[in-house]
Amino acid sequence: MAAPQIKIPATYMRGGTSKGVFFRLQDLPQAAQVAGPARDRLLLRVIGSPDPYAKQIDGMGGATSSTSKTVIVAPSTQPGHDVDYLFGQVAIDGAFVDWSGNCGNLSAAVGPFAIAQGFLPAGRIPENGVCTVRIWQANIRKTIVAHVPIANGQVQETGDFELDGVAFPAAEIALEFVDPADDGEGEGGGSMFPTGRVVDTLDVPGVGRFPATLINAGIPTLFLNAADVGCTGTELQDALNGDPQALARFEAIRAHGALRMGLIGSVAEAAQRQHTPKIAFVAPPTDYVASNGKTVRAAEVDLLVRALSMGKLHHAMMGTAAVAVGAAAAVPGTLVNLAAGGGAREVVRFGHPSGTLRVGARAEQVNGQWTVTQAVMSRSARVLMEGWVRVPGDSF
Repeated sequence: MAAPQIKIPATYMRGGTSKGVFFRLQDLPQAAQVAGPARDRLLLRVIGSPDPYAKQIDGMGGATSSTSKTVIVAPSTQPGHDVDYLFGQVAIDGAFVDWSGNCGNLSAAVGPFAIAQGFLPAGRIPENGVCTVRIWQANIRKTIVAHVPIANGQVQETGDFELDGVAFPAAEIALEFVDPADDGEGEGGGSMFPTGRVVDTLDVPGVGRFPATLINAGIPTLFLNAADVGCTGTELQDALNGDPQALARFEAIRAHGALRMGLIGSVAEAAQRQHTPKIAFVAPPTDYVASNGKTVRAAEVDLLVRALSMGKLHHAMMGTAAVAVGAAAAVPGTLVNLAAGGGAREVVRFGHPSGTLRVGARAEQVNGQWTVTQAVMSRSARVLMEGWVRVPGDSF
């Protein structure tokens, strides 16, 4: 006899230029309240993966890296924090959930979710003003501080803050990524630059030899020069996502970068670690037309950046990769810094396929090693739907 469906309390939220299904840990079925195969199978079924048609029709996913996401929030186990935030990037046509990194865009929705779901005491929430939520990002063991606007005692979601890549304005949420560089506690090394150099050379068999900046800040990221990979830095999604040979070359470079960064033990392991590292390419400013038809002028930006996520060119910019852009721009001599004109800087504005984004980062040398103490950017978030998500009871 077929198993009936079960229903699980859930909230569907947009955060930045991503959206995903949010859960309170205590609302998950008992078997999925701990990390392991049952949790992964549950989240795969919620999102609708694996889907050989790559559409996620039978789930909540939107069949892109930006919309195939899940979040679990729990009371914090860390002193001085309000909630623990765990992010799962769900593969679309594969049967795995990648837990190796954070989602900077959905980070913007964690604070509002925590307030609305009662994780903060009522005395912490002003009638009108800003509520500060201290978030422990459990995937990468870092602190994020969200400054969430409050109106009439509730999270303010509507407003006039515009974010390129999102169609409608909303309320602005300022995010601080505290000490976002690798501190040696996580995977892949013990410094912001895992190899100890701001520029490396990658030899990728059958593809070529490339200068690259390998950085672990916000999320492990591999930066290339656009011209070195046959690009201009003005590309929109269709220019690459319809070119399987180009995507295969980027994936080969990414795999060798992951190996050099110490994130994997062999190139073959990269196929099961799609979320990290990210791969991006940079170029000096030039005019281009963004995906919404507006012209981005060279004078409006410091450089151009295009990034790939889960094997496809991203429609805007991942929030964690934006932290990596800001961190790399702040360190003299990186490919990002050189594309922006070189020199010292604490703020950078870059052009991406949907428009522009501004991110601040403060870099300093400690005992001869570069580190970033803080990165700051603004995002927005909104509840799209709340209630229950249903899955077959035997699916996990």
